[in-house]
Amino acid sequence: MKPPVTTHILDLVNGRPAAGVDVRLYAGAELIAEGVTNDDGRVADWHQSFSVSPGRYRLEFDVEPWFQARGENSFYEHVHISFRIADAAEHYHVPLLLSPFGYSTYRGS
Repeated sequence: MKPPVTTHILDLVNGRPAAGVDVRLYAGAELIAEGVTNDDGRVADWHQSFSVSPGRYRLEFDVEPWFQARGENSFYEHVHISFRIADAAEHYHVPLLLSPFGYSTYRGS
C-alpha cells in the first residue's frame, strides 16, 4: 500500500533522478518518518510506517552531502518544503526539482 505522503527528487542540471538523498518527514515539530531516495530518485520505502491527519507537515531533504559526493558546490544545505494536509484520505506527492542554486516543487499525483 502506498504511504500517504510520497516524494521524489529530480536533478534539473543533468535531467536525472537524485539517488541517495536522506529525507525526513515531520508532522508539526515531530519527526514521523525517514527515508533515502533510490536510483529512481524516490523514497520507495519510509523506514517507519505512519499515518496522517489534517495539519501542517514538512519534508526536509539533506541535499548538501549529495552535491558534495558529486563534486559540486551548492547554495543549499537542506531544502524544506512545508505543506498542509487537508484530507487525510487523499494521497500527497511532493516532488523536488533541484539544481545547485535553485529548486521548485509542486503537488504531484
